[in-house]
Amino acid sequence: MNHRDTLPAAPIRGRLVDARLHLLDRLVVDVDGSPVTVVDDMELTGLDAGADIDVDSPAPRLDTILSGNALPTRIFGGRPPRSRLDEIRWSHVDRIDVAVHLNVSGESLDHLWVERWVRDHLIGRIPGGRHAPE
Repeated sequence: MNHRDTLPAAPIRGRLVDARLHLLDRLVVDVDGSPVTVVDDMELTGLDAGADIDVDSPAPRLDTILSGNALPTRIFGGRPPRSRLDEIRWSHVDRIDVAVHLNVSGESLDHLWVERWVRDHLIGRIPGGRHAPE
């Protein structure tokens, strides 16, 4: 069973999404079904800070999913610094169900650089660390 055999999810293009319900703290998986990160925040376009909201104006649009090392900052009651967050373009999102599914490989994103560095510089130096257990 591959990741495409899960319950069908509605296509996201043009779909109204409740960010708090459908996105925040959701697991992000790549096109191969491998976990990449978790959604920590989002960037919206079409919304001016401090401006009055007009019911006739177009709804804001999600532009970027932000994720990174936000948990320690959240624990202490603050917002993570922008420099600590990695970006995933909304155009890389394929569908949303219990997770946020991407249409790209996680290896092509910067999110896994810490895992790759640990694998190559630490785990790979341990005897037997360069292959899966038998």
